[in-house]
Amino acid sequence: MGPPLARIGKVVCIGLNYHDHARETGAEPPAEPVIFFKAADTVVGPNDTVLVPRKSTKTDWEVELAVVIGRTARYLDSAEEALAHVAGYAVAHDVSEREFQIERGGTWDKGKNCETFNPLGPWLVTADEVADPQNLSLKLWVNGELKQDGTTADQIFPVAEVVRYVSQFMTLYPGDVINTGTPAGVALGQPEPKPYLRAGDVVELEIEGLGRQRQELKDS
Repeated sequence: MGPPLARIGKVVCIGLNYHDHARETGAEPPAEPVIFFKAADTVVGPNDTVLVPRKSTKTDWEVELAVVIGRTARYLDSAEEALAHVAGYAVAHDVSEREFQIERGGTWDKGKNCETFNPLGPWLVTADEVADPQNLSLKLWVNGELKQDGTTADQIFPVAEVVRYVSQFMTLYPGDVINTGTPAGVALGQPEPKPYLRAGDVVELEIEGLGRQRQELKDS
């Protein structure tokens, strides 16, 4: 099964957007949304294999609510206007390599753009089917063990504000995707030795009403 969206223009990602995730990583909640990018070619299907990059020792998991843009958006003025530009929502897995992201200098993008690092789907659920994007549960399991159990109610910047904010700095087009951050429970936030992913691990994740993913990890 492929991702539920074709011809993605760009994948905009929001970092440190849950209060509990900021706490677990020892970071102060940001005053403004933290923005980074994933290339559109990182997107794969919800049940596709995720490849552990060569020389990786810190591949991590992140369940995220993905927002899909439905109308061209630029310089939006309000939360209501922002939500009117959303086509729908999907489950995203923002796979991350933490050494590449944090310890190698430069931008976060090096740890975010490895091959297969953005499983998306299984469905694109239209905005009218999601009563409140700030009241969705997110869960992720590794090898059957529950690791993340959060809610979008804990977002620092809610979906509407994220879309409004991003539109001040770039034009959003139909088919663009915004990954809106992850709740607590990632490997980075665990005590040493941190349980980073290895070949053979199985990750499963779901968001309430948006479906479920399953990926087996293999070496690149």
